[in-house]
Amino acid sequence: MSATAESGDDQIVADLSAVVGADHLLTGDRIGPDYRHDEGLTGEPVVPRFVAQPRTPEQVAALLSAATDAGLPVTARGSGTGLSGAARPCPDGLLISFERMNAVLEVDPDNQVAVVQPGVTLAQLDEATAATDLAYTVFPGELSASLGGTVGTNAGGMRAVKYGVTRNNVLGLQAALPNGQLIRTGGKVSKLSTGYDLTQLIIGSEGTLALATEITVRLHPRLAYAATLLVPFPDLDAVMRAVPAVVRSGVDPNILEYIDALTLAALTYSEGLSLGIDETIRERAQAYLVVGVESRDRDRLDGDVTLLAELLDGLGSLDLYVLEGNSARSLIAAREKAFWSAKAANADDVIDTVVPRAQMPEFFTRTRELAQSVGAGVVGCGHAGDGNVHLAVFCPDDDTRHRLLHDIFASAMDLGGAISGEHGIGRAKMRHFLDLEDPAKIELMRQIKRSFDPAGILGPGVLIG
Repeated sequence: MSATAESGDDQIVADLSAVVGADHLLTGDRIGPDYRHDEGLTGEPVVPRFVAQPRTPEQVAALLSAATDAGLPVTARGSGTGLSGAARPCPDGLLISFERMNAVLEVDPDNQVAVVQPGVTLAQLDEATAATDLAYTVFPGELSASLGGTVGTNAGGMRAVKYGVTRNNVLGLQAALPNGQLIRTGGKVSKLSTGYDLTQLIIGSEGTLALATEITVRLHPRLAYAATLLVPFPDLDAVMRAVPAVVRSGVDPNILEYIDALTLAALTYSEGLSLGIDETIRERAQAYLVVGVESRDRDRLDGDVTLLAELLDGLGSLDLYVLEGNSARSLIAAREKAFWSAKAANADDVIDTVVPRAQMPEFFTRTRELAQSVGAGVVGCGHAGDGNVHLAVFCPDDDTRHRLLHDIFASAMDLGGAISGEHGIGRAKMRHFLDLEDPAKIELMRQIKRSFDPAGILGPGVLIG
């Protein structure tokens, strides 16, 4: 390294240390392995040049201002549970880790909102709201995920069929811009018709426009009674045909999932679950529907379960198992760990895509044919209620797998869907996104990006390149 380069590096260290303090600016060997990756199965870990751990919104804004002045690429990191590589840092860049911005600032039962810092995890927020009998209902399957990370990817999860995804449950933000300004968008109000909705623009932008420093979220009542139905079917097409009928039934399920037989077998084995499924039914069943129902009234819950049992029997179900208490919680917890089961089974990639739910049977038919044509294995589960498909892909050759994923995403788009329903694009899907999406839309996104971040420091290589 030249003397000039060393001098420049020293100046950047001095500038960043002046913002967060020397103890909270990590370099060299102080940068541990957790900062080098997210949970995506593709892409190698990267050691960033710096890791900063801010404590306040003002420090985040000052870090971005300093990074803009130095032309330093910036990556935001919450808990690192993302699956698309958006939190994987740049080797010459600054990683801003929100681990110290982890306070629940307010729980407001009267307005049914909570105000949190971006490093707060879903588990922390759930604990903080429990005493109010309210809950934040976005659960993407990993309670250690941070609120800032879920805002970045517009995370969803199993309960989205009833409560919606992150953008349906975030009312306002405070965010730091690359020029060092802090802005507020939205707030505690549930209606807003005043100019462009910058809250919604920032949600799902994967850290490429601005960094959320405070988040106001909507809370919902915790309902006292719940049951989970595990319903085996002879094939996946039968499950998919049953889904619209369940949605139309008026029961308003809070969970509506499909799990193929191979995935359920892996989940029950890895988690040691005994769900009481009759062996003859297990041999015949190729797919399962999981329906969660909840109510403030026990009799209403029992009536909903009876209605669903009759409905699903008429739609070709092989049986129906009503799970409550520990059995229900164990099944849902196992379903939420499907990614980890796929990872343990040495899947080469795990992807999500989304199609209109009525087109799911056609999508699965196409996906099976595409996988068979290249000798790949594709198994999975997903949010049947909103068409969000999660697939574990077993295809070790990188080039073959890239072509297969390209064709799967193209098929989803052809059926009226999109590349990602909740994991985001990140780095892992960027090339597919740029190849398949409307060029006019990509250019418009790039113009928006330049308006927020003219120096291009936020999330280089993420989403739109």
